[in-house]
Amino acid sequence: MSHTCPLCQKNVAEIPLNAIRPEVADNICAKNPELRTHQKICEACYDMARVEYIRQVLSGDRTQLDEIESALVEKIGKRALVSENALEAHDEKLSIGDRLADRIAQFGGSWAFIITFMVIIFAWMVTNTLLLAKKPFDPYPFILLNLVLSTLAALQAPVIMMSQNRQNEKDRLQAESDYRINLKAELELQFLHEKLDHLLNNQMQSLLELQDVQIDLLKDRKSSNLQED
Repeated sequence: MSHTCPLCQKNVAEIPLNAIRPEVADNICAKNPELRTHQKICEACYDMARVEYIRQVLSGDRTQLDEIESALVEKIGKRALVSENALEAHDEKLSIGDRLADRIAQFGGSWAFIITFMVIIFAWMVTNTLLLAKKPFDPYPFILLNLVLSTLAALQAPVIMMSQNRQNEKDRLQAESDYRINLKAELELQFLHEKLDHLLNNQMQSLLELQDVQIDLLKDRKSSNLQED
Protein backbone atom coordinates (compact mmCIF):
# COMPACT_ATOMS: atom_id res chain seq x y z
CA MET A 1 0.00 0.00 0.00
CA SER A 2 1.41 3.39 -0.98
CA HIS A 3 0.89 6.68 0.76
CA THR A 4 1.35 10.29 -0.15
CA CYS A 5 4.87 11.52 0.52
CA PRO A 6 4.72 14.49 2.93
CA LEU A 7 7.64 16.14 1.13
CA CYS A 8 6.69 15.97 -2.54
CA GLN A 9 3.01 14.96 -2.21
CA LYS A 10 3.41 12.10 -4.71
CA ASN A 11 1.86 8.64 -4.48
CA VAL A 12 4.99 6.48 -4.52
CA ALA A 13 6.51 3.75 -2.37
CA GLU A 14 7.65 5.20 0.91
CA ILE A 15 10.50 4.71 3.38
CA PRO A 16 10.10 5.26 7.17
CA LEU A 17 12.20 8.04 8.61
CA ASN A 18 13.28 5.85 11.50
CA ALA A 19 14.68 3.32 9.01
CA ILE A 20 17.16 5.64 7.28
CA ARG A 21 20.51 6.97 8.46
CA PRO A 22 20.10 9.19 11.57
CA GLU A 23 22.13 12.10 10.19
CA VAL A 24 20.06 12.16 6.99
CA ALA A 25 16.83 11.87 8.97
CA ASP A 26 17.90 14.70 11.26
CA ASN A 27 18.66 16.86 8.24
CA ILE A 28 15.20 16.15 6.79
CA CYS A 29 13.45 16.88 10.09
CA ALA A 30 15.43 20.10 10.51
CA LYS A 31 14.08 21.38 7.19
CA ASN A 32 10.60 19.97 7.81
CA PRO A 33 9.79 20.34 11.53
CA GLU A 34 6.27 19.00 11.02
CA LEU A 35 7.59 15.53 10.19
CA ARG A 36 7.65 12.76 12.78
CA THR A 37 9.97 9.79 12.94
CA HIS A 38 7.14 7.32 12.25
CA GLN A 39 6.25 9.03 8.97
CA LYS A 40 7.46 7.86 5.58
CA ILE A 41 8.98 9.57 2.56
CA CYS A 42 9.39 8.52 -1.04
CA GLU A 43 12.58 7.12 -2.55
CA ALA A 44 13.12 10.21 -4.71
CA CYS A 45 12.98 12.51 -1.69
CA TYR A 46 15.25 10.13 0.22
CA ASP A 47 17.83 10.25 -2.58
CA MET A 48 17.60 14.04 -2.72
CA ALA A 49 18.03 14.23 1.06
CA ARG A 50 21.17 12.11 0.92
CA VAL A 51 22.65 14.23 -1.86
CA GLU A 52 21.79 17.39 0.07
CA TYR A 53 23.45 15.96 3.17
CA ILE A 54 26.64 15.26 1.19
CA ARG A 55 26.63 18.84 -0.10
CA GLN A 56 26.18 20.22 3.40
CA VAL A 57 29.07 18.16 4.74
CA LEU A 58 31.38 19.36 1.98
CA SER A 59 30.19 22.93 2.44
CA GLY A 60 30.80 22.63 6.18
CA ASP A 61 34.40 21.63 5.54
CA ARG A 62 34.85 24.70 3.36
CA THR A 63 33.32 26.91 6.05
CA GLN A 64 35.65 25.44 8.63
CA LEU A 65 38.61 26.20 6.41
CA ASP A 66 37.41 29.79 6.06
CA GLU A 67 37.19 30.09 9.85
CA ILE A 68 40.75 28.83 10.22
CA GLU A 69 42.00 31.27 7.60
CA SER A 70 40.18 34.13 9.33
CA ALA A 71 41.72 33.18 12.68
CA LEU A 72 45.19 33.10 11.17
CA VAL A 73 44.69 36.48 9.51
CA GLU A 74 43.61 37.86 12.88
CA LYS A 75 46.73 36.41 14.50
CA ILE A 76 48.92 37.96 11.81
CA GLY A 77 47.21 41.29 12.31
CA LYS A 78 47.94 41.17 16.04
CA ARG A 79 51.60 40.46 15.33
CA ALA A 80 52.09 44.11 14.44
CA LEU A 81 51.51 44.92 18.10
CA VAL A 82 54.17 42.43 19.15
CA SER A 83 56.83 43.38 16.61
CA GLU A 84 56.64 47.13 17.17
CA ASN A 85 59.95 48.97 16.85
CA ALA A 86 61.34 49.06 20.39
CA LEU A 87 64.32 51.16 19.28
CA GLU A 88 62.10 54.03 18.17
CA ALA A 89 60.36 54.08 21.54
CA HIS A 90 63.77 54.06 23.26
CA ASP A 91 65.12 56.89 21.10
CA GLU A 92 62.09 59.06 21.86
CA LYS A 93 63.00 58.98 25.58
CA LEU A 94 66.59 60.19 25.05
CA SER A 95 67.55 63.59 26.42
CA ILE A 96 69.41 66.26 24.48
CA GLY A 97 72.66 65.30 26.21
CA ASP A 98 72.20 61.65 25.27
CA ARG A 99 71.55 62.53 21.64
CA LEU A 100 74.57 64.85 21.59
CA ALA A 101 76.77 62.13 23.09
CA ASP A 102 75.62 59.67 20.42
CA ARG A 103 76.37 62.19 17.66
CA ILE A 104 79.83 62.90 19.08
CA ALA A 105 80.60 59.19 19.42
CA GLN A 106 79.35 58.56 15.90
CA PHE A 107 81.51 61.37 14.51
CA GLY A 108 84.53 60.28 16.58
CA GLY A 109 84.44 56.83 15.00
CA SER A 110 84.37 58.00 11.39
CA TRP A 111 86.89 58.86 8.70
CA ALA A 112 85.61 62.43 8.75
CA PHE A 113 86.92 62.85 12.31
CA ILE A 114 90.31 61.36 11.41
CA ILE A 115 90.73 63.60 8.36
CA THR A 116 89.52 66.69 10.21
CA PHE A 117 91.80 65.89 13.15
CA MET A 118 94.85 65.49 10.90
CA VAL A 119 94.07 68.71 9.03
CA ILE A 120 93.76 70.69 12.28
CA ILE A 121 97.05 69.31 13.66
CA PHE A 122 98.86 70.02 10.39
CA ALA A 123 97.43 73.54 10.24
CA TRP A 124 98.38 74.12 13.89
CA MET A 125 102.00 73.10 13.31
CA VAL A 126 102.33 75.04 10.05
CA THR A 127 100.88 78.15 11.65
CA ASN A 128 103.24 78.06 14.61
CA THR A 129 106.36 77.13 12.65
CA LEU A 130 105.99 79.09 9.38
CA LEU A 131 103.23 81.69 9.44
CA LEU A 132 103.87 82.87 12.98
CA ALA A 133 107.52 81.91 13.20
CA LYS A 134 108.55 85.18 14.89
CA LYS A 135 105.81 85.16 17.51
CA PRO A 136 103.97 81.77 17.64
CA PHE A 137 101.19 81.27 20.16
CA ASP A 138 102.30 77.63 20.65
CA PRO A 139 105.97 77.23 19.78
CA TYR A 140 107.70 73.89 19.38
CA PRO A 141 107.26 71.33 21.05
CA PHE A 142 103.60 72.45 20.91
CA ILE A 143 102.75 72.14 24.58
CA LEU A 144 99.35 73.78 24.12
CA LEU A 145 98.52 71.32 21.34
CA ASN A 146 99.41 68.43 23.63
CA LEU A 147 97.14 69.88 26.31
CA VAL A 148 94.27 70.22 23.83
CA LEU A 149 94.76 66.66 22.61
CA SER A 150 94.90 65.31 26.17
CA THR A 151 91.71 67.18 27.09
CA LEU A 152 90.00 65.93 23.95
CA ALA A 153 90.96 62.34 24.75
CA ALA A 154 89.81 62.71 28.36
CA LEU A 155 86.40 64.04 27.28
CA GLN A 156 85.97 61.68 24.36
CA ALA A 157 86.41 58.53 26.45
CA PRO A 158 83.38 59.02 28.78
CA VAL A 159 81.25 60.22 25.87
CA ILE A 160 82.02 57.02 23.98
CA MET A 161 81.31 54.97 27.12
CA MET A 162 77.91 56.67 27.57
CA SER A 163 77.04 55.97 23.96
CA GLN A 164 78.20 52.37 24.36
CA ASN A 165 75.96 51.92 27.41
CA ARG A 166 72.96 53.14 25.44
CA GLN A 167 73.89 50.82 22.60
CA ASN A 168 73.91 47.92 25.06
CA GLU A 169 70.43 48.98 26.20
CA LYS A 170 69.28 49.05 22.58
CA ASP A 171 70.70 45.57 22.04
CA ARG A 172 68.82 44.32 25.11
CA LEU A 173 65.54 45.83 23.88
CA GLN A 174 66.10 44.35 20.43
CA ALA A 175 66.77 40.92 21.96
CA GLU A 176 63.54 41.15 23.98
CA SER A 177 61.62 42.15 20.87
CA ASP A 178 63.09 39.23 18.91
CA TYR A 179 62.17 36.87 21.75
CA ARG A 180 58.55 38.09 21.77
CA ILE A 181 58.33 37.72 17.99
CA ASN A 182 59.78 34.20 18.09
CA LEU A 183 57.45 33.25 20.93
CA LYS A 184 54.49 34.64 18.99
CA ALA A 185 55.50 32.65 15.91
CA GLU A 186 55.85 29.47 17.99
CA LEU A 187 52.41 29.96 19.53
CA GLU A 188 50.91 30.56 16.08
CA LEU A 189 52.48 27.35 14.80
CA GLN A 190 51.04 25.42 17.74
CA PHE A 191 47.67 27.04 17.08
CA LEU A 192 47.88 26.08 13.42
CA HIS A 193 48.82 22.47 14.25
CA GLU A 194 45.90 22.20 16.66
CA LYS A 195 43.51 23.56 14.06
CA LEU A 196 44.84 21.19 11.41
CA ASP A 197 44.52 18.21 13.76
CA HIS A 198 40.98 19.25 14.63
CA LEU A 199 40.15 19.71 10.96
CA LEU A 200 41.62 16.33 9.99
CA ASN A 201 39.64 14.58 12.72
CA ASN A 202 36.42 16.24 11.62
CA GLN A 203 37.12 15.52 7.98
CA MET A 204 37.82 11.88 8.75
CA GLN A 205 34.47 11.58 10.51
CA SER A 206 32.74 13.39 7.66
CA LEU A 207 34.40 11.18 5.06
CA LEU A 208 33.27 8.05 6.88
CA GLU A 209 29.71 9.35 7.01
CA LEU A 210 29.84 10.29 3.32
CA GLN A 211 31.19 6.87 2.47
CA ASP A 212 28.29 5.20 4.27
CA VAL A 213 25.75 7.41 2.52
CA GLN A 214 27.31 6.78 -0.88
CA ILE A 215 27.37 3.03 -0.24
CA ASP A 216 23.67 3.17 0.56
CA LEU A 217 23.04 5.09 -2.65
CA LEU A 218 25.00 2.57 -4.70
CA LYS A 219 23.16 -0.33 -3.10
CA ASP A 220 19.81 1.27 -3.84
CA ARG A 221 20.82 1.98 -7.44
CA LYS A 222 22.02 -1.57 -7.86
CA SER A 223 18.80 -2.96 -6.41
CA SER A 224 16.75 -0.74 -8.72
CA ASN A 225 18.74 -1.88 -11.76
CA LEU A 226 18.29 -5.55 -10.82
CA GLN A 227 14.55 -5.07 -10.42
CA GLU A 228 14.31 -3.37 -13.81
CA ASP A 229 16.25 -6.23 -15.46
